[in-house]
Order: sequence, then structure tokens, then C-alpha cells
Amino acid sequence: MLVLKDVSKSYDKQKNVVENISLEVKKGEIMGFIGPNGAGKTTTIKMITGILSPSSGIIKVNGFDISKSPVEAKGSFTYVPDYPAIFDSIKGIDYLNFIGDMYDVSVEMRKERIEKFTKEFQIYDALTQPVNSYSHGMKQKLIISGALLPKPEIFILDEPMVGLDPYSAKILKDLMKEHCDNGGTVFFSSHGLEVVENICDRVAIIHKGKLIVCDTVENIKKSDDTTLEKVFLEMTKDE
Repeated sequence: MLVLKDVSKSYDKQKNVVENISLEVKKGEIMGFIGPNGAGKTTTIKMITGILSPSSGIIKVNGFDISKSPVEAKGSFTYVPDYPAIFDSIKGIDYLNFIGDMYDVSVEMRKERIEKFTKEFQIYDALTQPVNSYSHGMKQKLIISGALLPKPEIFILDEPMVGLDPYSAKILKDLMKEHCDNGGTVFFSSHGLEVVENICDRVAIIHKGKLIVCDTVENIKKSDDTTLEKVFLEMTKDE
């Protein structure tokens, strides 16, 4: 579903921010993408989503090269960025209808799914209010609801738990699992290593722009006596 092959990114001929990353995320899989601040996580996600162009390498989303067939590739996924940036003069319902129009979601399905997700995230009653009246957490819930609305084949999230209360974080985790159980794919970055350990099928760890491991949590830990957090800290500590 999602393939990166020898992907690198540099700015102004400086040292690569991301260097020769290769990985594959399979259908029905939740892949966690973790690393220290500045490791290259958000840069990698922005290349996957077409916001940035890779300096070299190939990225394929649902079989489409994001550089050569961007419209087809982008029609296969939705994206939750690390900061909930929305045109805040519009109403919440207008934002969701815009997403529905972009992904050609039928009126009947749109109404059903908007109601489902916004009630679960407890923002349904605020949809007629302008987004600039929303808290950070409410904006995050609105963007997540919009990303779930089209039933995307691939759900890409960058630090999605930031700003969510514990109840909403639990709802999101359940929705991510449900999405994969129904044949979808999830690729997400997070600093919440306990969350990653509990819900991911596999985990990719990036450090200083390089992918240092991509495997199941069990194989990365190598022992039930340790945690993903301990192994992560050991792998990414500076000498």
C-alpha cells in the first residue's frame, strides 16, 4: 500500500535531512513511525503526502508514484498533520463538507459518517460554530473526523494524539484498529511510545535521518522483560 525506496531529502545542497529510507507498509497494517525530535519524521511524512518532493528515491502510494501521479496517489489517502491548521473563519460543518466534496463522498454517506465521528469526538454540537472559536483539541478532532470521512485506503497521521483528551485518544486508537480490520492501512508518527507499542503491527525507528530498524515490537524488544521505550532510548542515544 505504501512503499518508499531509497528516499532522501536535502535542502540547498546541505547534508541530507532524510537519507536513503526504504520501507513498505502493507494492507491492513498499523505502522508506527518514531524517532527523536529532528530525526526526519515530519519531513518523511510530508514527502509521502506530496507536500515536499524527495531529492531522490521513489514513493508509491497504493501503487501510484506520488511524484508522477499525484492526483491518483492523493486520492488513496487522507492526512492529519502535526498541527491542526484550518481556515478558521469557516464553520466546522463547512470544513467537513469541503473534505466530502474533495473525495466525492455521497451526501447520504457524508451525513452518516460526519454524525458518527463528530459525536464520538464530542464536537457534533459545535459544527455550526466558526472554527476560530474551537480549542486546539477541538480543531484536532475536526481534522481527524475529516480524514476519516472518505474511508481512505491509507490513513496517515503525524502526532495525532497531541491536544486530545484521554477519552478522544482512546476513540482514535479504536478507530485506527477498526480501519485496519476493515482492510485499510495506518501510518502514523508519535512520541507516545506506549501507544505505539500497544497498537502497532510494526514499528519503524528513524534517527538522524536514517532508518535504523523496521520490525515488529516483539522483535525490536527481543525480550518481554523490557519496553519499547527502553529499547528506543538505547538505539537513539548519542555517543
